[in-house]
Amino acid sequence: MRIIGVEMPGGSPVFTGTLGHGADPHRLAWEKGYRIVRPLSATGGAPDLTLTIQVGRHGRNSVLTAAKTRSMDPDLDLALEAPPVVRQRLAAYGIVLSARGLLATQFSDLTAVPGLWGLPGGGIDPGESPAQALIREVAEETAQDPDISHLLDVQTDHWIGRSPARVVEDFHAVRIIYAASCAAPSDPVVNDSGGTTAAAEWVPLDRWAHVAWASGARALLDRHLRDLARTLV
Repeated sequence: MRIIGVEMPGGSPVFTGTLGHGADPHRLAWEKGYRIVRPLSATGGAPDLTLTIQVGRHGRNSVLTAAKTRSMDPDLDLALEAPPVVRQRLAAYGIVLSARGLLATQFSDLTAVPGLWGLPGGGIDPGESPAQALIREVAEETAQDPDISHLLDVQTDHWIGRSPARVVEDFHAVRIIYAASCAAPSDPVVNDSGGTTAAAEWVPLDRWAHVAWASGARALLDRHLRDLARTLV
């Protein structure tokens, strides 16, 4: 995925770069002298996506949080396994709101976090844009028809573990996050049965903090949900 940094929407690029395996956009921008203000657009089709971000110069005394370390499945002994397959997965997810609350999906036993809850979404198919991927994934996982509002965030994780197919992978997750709404919410149905989604629900906004969220989803909701929920008032 290509990263383009601009200091104002529509401005000329102040840097460009490629998001290598295990890299994070925030650190990539920081190393070029900038901090991310907000993501502006995610265009193109996978794997040739371009993420344009608005950036500002960071001060000489500014400090970036420590780089994320690659995590490891504690039950995995690499000495007994073939070398991990290196995989970077581009995916799109949404914080989807409606009059019924926040749309959530539960991870199945095929995942590393069975029973925990996350945001609807998933991998971007070849030639598919992130927005197209989100609409398709929400339909497959919840049978809802979302209207995308705007690009909200980008999040990465890097770990070694087993995929749902039980293959040992050196896995780099790159998640493009959108804000979305659903004008006509219905009872969620998991159409893609037998996959990584076990269940789907609308979570009332006054109850969302009591849900057992996966860590990545919880971090995104802590950062964005309060502001997004104001649009429903």
